[in-house]
Order: sequence, then structure tokens, then C-alpha cells
Amino acid sequence: MRKSPPPPGSAHGAAPVAYVLVPPGATAKTLITEFARYLGIPTTTRMTQTQITDAVCHTYTQAGVQLILIDEIHRLNPRTTTGAQTADLLKDLTERLPTTFVYAGINVTDTPLFSGTRGAQLAGRATLVDCGPLPARHGTRHPFRDVITDIENALDLHHHKPGTLPAHAPYLHQRTAGRIGSLTRLIRQAAITAIHDGTERITKTTLDAVRLDHLAEQHNRPTRNR
Repeated sequence: MRKSPPPPGSAHGAAPVAYVLVPPGATAKTLITEFARYLGIPTTTRMTQTQITDAVCHTYTQAGVQLILIDEIHRLNPRTTTGAQTADLLKDLTERLPTTFVYAGINVTDTPLFSGTRGAQLAGRATLVDCGPLPARHGTRHPFRDVITDIENALDLHHHKPGTLPAHAPYLHQRTAGRIGSLTRLIRQAAITAIHDGTERITKTTLDAVRLDHLAEQHNRPTRNR
């Protein structure tokens, strides 16, 4: 992650954010095209990578983008020719854009991402932050329950009673192992079920009936005493 101060005159805390997904088998040109697509910067197949990069840097600077989240970074392999060129592009962007870069990926230390000359350059510009499951409690705070509350507030179920889901926070944390992805899938599927059966509310019975992803189900499987 690379931090830069906000530009003069900008409102602190109102930082525009860009989200870019590294495509499978990304090349430098396909990745910079994803940067352009996020802000609707027009591109053509005849444009060179340099032309698109110049347009991206100009537009992102003018728009005051202060944080760029690059997801699926584990797909990048600097050991290959295309991967090395893509890593060079990211290095170039961090030098040209007054922006904080955040790279998100899975088990990045077990991939070639930080290996080799270019991988070392990327590693030298990033601080590794391990993101495990969200804890049920952190000091006096209850971050997992707070997330549940926010999700519940976004529900549009006519007969759902506010506060129902936060009251089941311990159960939901155990059921999902604290993983936000599993939590959102569980509540979304329960909400879809509530709409289809006409109840328009989520209960623990509704949640119990939802089958989650394999990882969450394996964690939730009770251990048999022998």
C-alpha cells in the first residue's frame, strides 16, 4: 500500500475511490483498460498502452481519486513476460498518481507475486496486512454485529423486525466463521427465500435452511465425540 497526502484544497475524508479487478491472464494493456473502464474513459483498440495510461493518469488526477483498490492481485505473476510488464505498469502508476494503492488478494505470500526482481519492487512498495475473519468482539466493540446491523438496515422486507439479525450475532458468527462473504450470502439467500414464500421476514429457521459455501459448512459441522 502506498500513501499519498490529499491534493491541496480537497475535502479530507471525502476521498473518491476506484476499484479495479485484475483480469485472468492480465497484460499491462488489459489492466490499464480496466482502470479506464472504471471511470468511463473512452478507449479504442487502436489506442496504445501509453495513450490509455496517459488518459487514465490525467483523468484520475483531475477527478481527485485518492484511493485505488486493485483486487485479485494474486492473479499477477511477475515471473512471466506479461506479468512483468503488468508489474511495471503498477510501479509506473504509483509514481504518477498522487493516490493510495491497496492491493487485495488471496494467500499472496504463497504466490509468485513478491518473487523475482519486479516482485521485489512491488513488495518494497507495499505493507502486508493479513485480513482474517472478522472477530465477534474487539475490546468493547462488536464489529461483526455492527456489520450485521448495516446489512439488516439495507433489507427491504416488509415484515422483518429490525434488530432480529443482530440478536442472532453469536449464531451468525459461528455459522459463517466470521467471514463477511459467507455472511452476506447467507442473509441474501434468506431474504430471497422470504420474498418467495411471502413471509417478508428473516428468522433463525430461515437462516438454518440456507446451505452455505463449502468452507463455511465445513467449519460449522459439529465435531463428533469418540
